[in-house]
Amino acid sequence: MKESRGEHRKKWAAEHGLAAKPSMERRKDSHNYYGRCIYMITIVTEGRRPLLGELQAADAFHPQPWVKGSPLGSEVLRLWQVLPVKYPEIKTIGFQLMPDHVHGIVFVTREMRTHLGNVVAWFKKESNAISTSMTGGSLWKSGFNDVVLQRDGQLARMVEYLRDNPLRLWLKRNNADFFTIHRSVAIGGETVATVGNQFLLGYPIKAVVQCSRRISTPDAIRHEVDKYLTLARHGAVLISPCISPAEKAVMRAAYDANHLLIVLMENGFSPLWKPGGRQFDACAEGRLLLVAPWPHHNQRTAITRQQCLRLNELSREIANL
Repeated sequence: MKESRGEHRKKWAAEHGLAAKPSMERRKDSHNYYGRCIYMITIVTEGRRPLLGELQAADAFHPQPWVKGSPLGSEVLRLWQVLPVKYPEIKTIGFQLMPDHVHGIVFVTREMRTHLGNVVAWFKKESNAISTSMTGGSLWKSGFNDVVLQRDGQLARMVEYLRDNPLRLWLKRNNADFFTIHRSVAIGGETVATVGNQFLLGYPIKAVVQCSRRISTPDAIRHEVDKYLTLARHGAVLISPCISPAEKAVMRAAYDANHLLIVLMENGFSPLWKPGGRQFDACAEGRLLLVAPWPHHNQRTAITRQQCLRLNELSREIANL
């Protein structure tokens, strides 16, 4: 009989002379980490030390920014390429070396005799040994992060994410303030946290996107999208907490059309929070400001009516600045 997730975690920790760490708790509870599946894995250096390489500008041989691996980074890449030899059930699909972390995509092609965590542990142990001989210290922070790639199109998006990671880092370094969490911004008599272009708060033309939940048919939603995008084309910054289906549709269309946006969020920013996807691109280009009136929380909770009312009220206060 296959051991349970909890039993495996205790056994794994005992074999490695460790207590069961919180990082092991973050694995997806209902998922079989022995079976056939594709994962995107992220491993971070201890203290976010940039030991693995240096970010380089685009040049004649590289159409966009890239990371030149250090000698230690080159060894880490070599070990990643050895994974299918050590574990024949695994196929490596993608890898991106960054100065202080790595991303890798692996395909477990058939049932493994060992847990995915043991595969990552072997990779980390071997590269830690190399790091100790080269730098005098171990390399990795404890634990790792995995994303289970199961939905249609998810693998292609992750491959693209890995490819563009150096470009995103370049944009962050050259637009640092647009990615900084500001936790003491005064709006409407209260203090909020923001990420993005704060100059949008003082923009002369702003419009609040507020649509009733009763607007639900495709034609009615399309009417709202057309109405607000017309305002945006005439220079208005669109402001919304994106609560109702029509509000979400309006703001998605505004993202796609590269308009100026202020988005209010029910959940705040964790210490290492960063925007992803279209939000990242919009922040880098100075088109977006994210506003969070409340602290970050890890719980998945439904937004309350009182919170909706407060976000709508804050939207109007921002529009009147």
